[in-house]
Amino acid sequence: MTRMIALLLLLAGPAHAVDEERLDELFDSLEEADETSWEQIENKIWSEWSESGSPAMDLLLQRGREAMGEEAFDEAIEHFTALVENAPEFAEGWNARATAYYQAGLVGPALADIARTLELEPRHFGALSGLGRILEETGNDDAALDAYREALSIHPYRPTLIRAVERLELELQGKSI
Repeated sequence: MTRMIALLLLLAGPAHAVDEERLDELFDSLEEADETSWEQIENKIWSEWSESGSPAMDLLLQRGREAMGEEAFDEAIEHFTALVENAPEFAEGWNARATAYYQAGLVGPALADIARTLELEPRHFGALSGLGRILEETGNDDAALDAYREALSIHPYRPTLIRAVERLELELQGKSI
C-alpha cells in the first residue's frame, strides 16, 4: 500500500450511503427523458454514484480514475481496492475496480466486481454495459444481449446500448436462420 493511500485511510471518516431518493428521482427523469436531455441526467447519476460521503474515499476514487486515465492499471486497482475495503457498500468503488481489472486483462475479477456492483446498485447501467461487453467478447452473445437489454431498459437513450442491442439481435437472428 502506498503511503498516500495509508494516509487517506487514517483520515477517512465513515462513508455515507448514496442518496437513494435523489437517485430515484434521477432515474425517473431518465425514463422520461428525450434525446436532448438524457445526457445531462446521466451525468447527474454518475455524479451521485461518485459521492461516497467520505472525502478520503472520494479522493481514492479520483486517484484511481486518474491512474486509469494514465493506463496505470495496477495503481488504479490498488486505489480502488483500498476504496472497496474501506467503503464496501459504495457501489461505484466496485464498478471502478471492475473497469480497472478489465483494462488490465483480468476478466474473472472484473466479473466478480460487476456482480458486487449490481448487488449494491441493480440500476447500474454502466456495470450492466460492462457485463454485456465482457460476455460478448467471451462469445456468450445471448447473455450479452440480455445484459445490454437490461441496461437499455434502465437507460433507454444511450446510443452505445441501442447499437449493441440492435447489432446482437441481428447477429443472433442470422445464426438462427
